[in-house]
Amino acid sequence: MRLRWGPPGGRRKTLRRPTDRREARVAIGALLLLVVGAPAAGWAGGAAAHASLQRSVRAQHEERHPVDAVVVGPVPWEERFAGDPEGGSERAARTWVTASWQAPDGGPRTGRVATASRPAAPGSSVRIWTDPDGRPVPPPMDAGTARTHAVLGGAGAFLLAAGCVEAGRRLVVGRMARRRYARLDREWAAASREWGRSGSDG
Repeated sequence: MRLRWGPPGGRRKTLRRPTDRREARVAIGALLLLVVGAPAAGWAGGAAAHASLQRSVRAQHEERHPVDAVVVGPVPWEERFAGDPEGGSERAARTWVTASWQAPDGGPRTGRVATASRPAAPGSSVRIWTDPDGRPVPPPMDAGTARTHAVLGGAGAFLLAAGCVEAGRRLVVGRMARRRYARLDREWAAASREWGRSGSDG
């Protein structure tokens, strides 16, 4: 004789609670957002950053102009890095000289400028970039650098979106777990009172 475990009809009684089903739906929703929403946010962020950077590139190329300056002499050592915001690697790749050039209004200008890493002798010509007032400025950003920054911006937007989705999932699941534990505590308290009354009747 073969014994059959379980309820009649062969159907097994599931132990899954309604809260488990809700948590599963939350997990599936979070997974869909990670698969679809986070990449979409990264693409949108990268596209917006690329458009903004391309506008900056065009504006810089319109405002900054290359000028041939004539080297007057070297810059004193103590003045070479004064007010230079660039990092150490950029400083090491530059040679600072005192040069003279002509401003857009035709007036002469003299100041401290950065050249290539090789020393420039007095009287030699160096290429610098100036603003509309004739002041030396860094070279304009090129399109390749703008694309790199846009890709980094898109990656940052993707990571931010993914982090927000995961944080939201943890928050929702944690709140559901606290509610479940609170309900279990109430049910245990009610059962304890019932058991107490049953014991006193006996």
